[in-house]
Amino acid sequence: MEIMQTVAGLMALSARTAPKAKGQDYLEIKMISDKKEINQLADEMINYSEESGKKFFKRDAENIRKSGSVLLISLKDSKPAGLNCGACGVSKCSMLQPSEGSEFAGPLCAWRLIDLGIALGSAAKTAGILNADNRIMYSPGVAARRLGLIQGDIVVAIPISGEGKNIYFDRPTIS
Repeated sequence: MEIMQTVAGLMALSARTAPKAKGQDYLEIKMISDKKEINQLADEMINYSEESGKKFFKRDAENIRKSGSVLLISLKDSKPAGLNCGACGVSKCSMLQPSEGSEFAGPLCAWRLIDLGIALGSAAKTAGILNADNRIMYSPGVAARRLGLIQGDIVVAIPISGEGKNIYFDRPTIS
């Protein structure tokens, strides 16, 4: 649906203009609205579910497959804020040395992660104001990063839908 692309575009604007520590922007933002690309993302989530044993990736893949659009937001090439606050687990920013993990790179500057969280909240708020069902999701971010759909050390997704029932919250639990 074209309207979902418009909503995703406005969400991207909200994420881009969200406040950031020291006014430094390390966000990458990408909208996925092409059904082929959305299905590719869902298929990768199912593949990763089987590979990792994380069953919720498969459940979440069905949500992605039914979505009208997916907004991806990542932190790319972020530098520590230079505050030497220790929130990341090291006492000096110069000691922070991220390395590749199983799904994301880290550790990362806590203030840059807060920037990401504020951007995600701003985008989700915009979707809510426009009455588009949405949910901030970790699992499609992992799959999008694995597929190279977006670059970044950590990727989070916000799928959106405009159906008669919210597909992101009325779903089976995973045991």
